[in-house]
Amino acid sequence: QVQLVESGGGLVQTGGSLRLSCAASGLHFTTYKMGWFRQAPGKERDLVAAISWSGSRTYYVDSVKGRFTISRDNAKNTVYLQMNSLKPEDTAVYYCAASTFTAQALGVPSGYNYWGQGTQVTVSS
Repeated sequence: QVQLVESGGGLVQTGGSLRLSCAASGLHFTTYKMGWFRQAPGKERDLVAAISWSGSRTYYVDSVKGRFTISRDNAKNTVYLQMNSLKPEDTAVYYCAASTFTAQALGVPSGYNYWGQGTQVTVSS
């Protein structure tokens, strides 16, 4: 049974930092590209960042470039999202997801095979 378990969310002030973790089990982790999505109330689930199976290639949505860093530790079956200089507009539930699809499919939720349950990130102004 595949499980993706996120942790590290919480309440932080504007300008603060959080590090999200997503521990994967029940799958061959190195065969999956990984992504972080976020969903604010009343809005769609949007991609924040994605990473190749090796970690050599990453993608970021423009709004988080220079502030967020996605990484992975294949020995620990874990993907991370380091979030710095947080803004109130970063407030959302953050989800990690695993994909066996091509890189071109990673921009939308349908491009992922498995999802975590989400972790809340709240940035106060």
